[in-house]
Amino acid sequence: MDSKYASVGKENQKKHSLDLKVKRVNICTENSLKLNGQVPTQTLYHKNEEKETFEDLQESRKILPVYTVRFRLLEEIKKNNTMILIGETGSGKTTQVPQLIHELRLESSGAIAITQPRRVAAITLALRVAAEMNTEIGSIVGYCVRFEDVTSAKTKVKYLTDGMLLREAVADPLLKRYSFIILDEAHERTVNTDVLFGIVKLAQKERNDKKLLPLKIIIMSATMDVDLFRKYYDDCPVIYLEGRTHPVTIYHTKLKQDDYQYAVVCTVFQLHVSTPANHDFLVFLTGQEEIETVMSNIKQVAKESLGPPIRVCPLYAGLPATKQLQVWKKTPPGMRKIVLATNIAEASVTIPQIKCVIDTGMVKERTWCTATGAERLRVRACSQAACWQRAGRAGRTARGAAYRLYTANDFAARHAHNTPEIVRCPLAATMLLLIATGLDPITFPLIDPPPPESIQASLLLLKELGAIDNEANPKLTILGKKMTAFPIDPKYSKIILCAPEFNCLDEALSLVAVLSSENIFHMPIHKREEALKVKQKFVSPLGDHVTLLNVYKAFCKAPLKKQWCKENYLNHKNLSYAYEIRQQLLNVCQRLNMTVTSCGTAVDQLLKCLLSGLFTNCAWARSGAAGSGGLAGGGKYVTASGSAASVHPASVLFSTRPPHPAILYTELLHTRRSYLVTVSAIQPQWLHQVAPDYARRCRANR
Repeated sequence: MDSKYASVGKENQKKHSLDLKVKRVNICTENSLKLNGQVPTQTLYHKNEEKETFEDLQESRKILPVYTVRFRLLEEIKKNNTMILIGETGSGKTTQVPQLIHELRLESSGAIAITQPRRVAAITLALRVAAEMNTEIGSIVGYCVRFEDVTSAKTKVKYLTDGMLLREAVADPLLKRYSFIILDEAHERTVNTDVLFGIVKLAQKERNDKKLLPLKIIIMSATMDVDLFRKYYDDCPVIYLEGRTHPVTIYHTKLKQDDYQYAVVCTVFQLHVSTPANHDFLVFLTGQEEIETVMSNIKQVAKESLGPPIRVCPLYAGLPATKQLQVWKKTPPGMRKIVLATNIAEASVTIPQIKCVIDTGMVKERTWCTATGAERLRVRACSQAACWQRAGRAGRTARGAAYRLYTANDFAARHAHNTPEIVRCPLAATMLLLIATGLDPITFPLIDPPPPESIQASLLLLKELGAIDNEANPKLTILGKKMTAFPIDPKYSKIILCAPEFNCLDEALSLVAVLSSENIFHMPIHKREEALKVKQKFVSPLGDHVTLLNVYKAFCKAPLKKQWCKENYLNHKNLSYAYEIRQQLLNVCQRLNMTVTSCGTAVDQLLKCLLSGLFTNCAWARSGAAGSGGLAGGGKYVTASGSAASVHPASVLFSTRPPHPAILYTELLHTRRSYLVTVSAIQPQWLHQVAPDYARRCRANR
């Protein structure tokens, strides 16, 4: 291998055991490289283009480790109301356990809910299980994700995102519809999953007290802190499922890589010319924009590179199902597949035939400022546990290798586990749902309680949004009850609910739908100038929000939408998804008897309406910024928290001189610098008009 990499390995493989013989697995080199006590997670099965017969599917089931121990496992399920199930990669726990329960009708009159942190996993798992059970999706087996419910009264095995089960708990805190709740991927510790741990625990106890249909809980995971979870669930039993992993050789770079995207492309082509064509690559990046940039660079270099033909496949949460399936589609003989993925491929999905993993070691992580409620999207180094999960993807079907674009010393200095979302993310949406279920957000039992100031800041934000009446003993207001009807962030639901006051509900629905989708602009590297030129016909001098609205309106009017998007360098999939979201939001508005009106050309009304929900996302021009010319001093604007930031280069206001006195932004992104993403110019006095309490509170920070 090229000398910029150093191979690492550890001797003397060790096993760590608990009372119930919960051992740990190793991803190893030939010298048995220890996995630092981490257990790789489940496989996500996909239907290939070459459709498997029902008989083939049954044969595939029978060779899964979970199937061979099904009788003993079912005995444990019958015996215990709560249990933790740890399963290695390929054990089949996520697809088979619900089927085994249903085959014996253990769910009785209830249903089986299986939660997933991501919609991609929920949908594709449901499709696979429906195929294995030889039933139509939406019948016995169904799924429910945000803006898409494919279930019926017959559904007994239901895959859904943790957020959707949390929303169901608002209407039914005891979750009486279900007799089994399986919380999968528990190690990811999303906010919704952490809250569900508490909700199902309370529901189980109350149903027992009231002599209702018993609720059985199964926590499924891999890299879990078993002691912590056992203690939380009253020392429940832990069952270990053995899986199938192959040795993985780990390589670190000898030197620190300043530009990991460039390092990815270099590494891809170093390996491309030196490894067999049937060795597929999996590359970990942080988001859609990075994936598209690297994909474009790889395709350009491939035109002049030696080696076999290349098929590049992106994989991220917002990708449509048809594009996702390309990742699992077999490549023709002599062709190499390169998958560019976010951390969705780290745990939620396992892609067969991957022999080389290229790990940037980076992840996009959301945090927030409790003082102001401003959210930050930060690209940062991921934990050691995540690094081991990524490396394990190379050992799914055969011996493989993982190339880490960071040094061994860098790896050793990282945190062992990811910080749970609940201690670093905004909690307003979670607090709102807890209050809606009649629970006290301050005393609610959580595995890792968030800082008290985080809870208080979230309650204060909800009060300023008008969702609750007070912070000490919060109750939903009339507005708050309406906000819970929308499956979106409370800030966005406030925008929609305030829109009739500003006569702009039509525009607000469209804009919130676009903001709830992924990036709609497509900027290929080799055609960037042409794409920017085409973008100008949609640009509004007021900023990005009105520009996005202009694009969406034009998209709706276009007769041949796919062709139109291609000609205008726009993402057809993301715009189509925004259209679907808007329809769902409109349905909620109609149920609330809201009248759809339009502000026409009076876009100031729309911006004021945006401010009613996003008032924490204001920034003001810094003193002397007009002549600063670019990014001098760390940024031309100051946020409510007192942080210096610049308008993102992709914004239509990036080159505006002099800078606007005040702007509204959707995201605060931290990479090497702090950037304000999706911004619009506003009048400074609007904040005092729309959110006077907040305006007074944040003045001191400026």
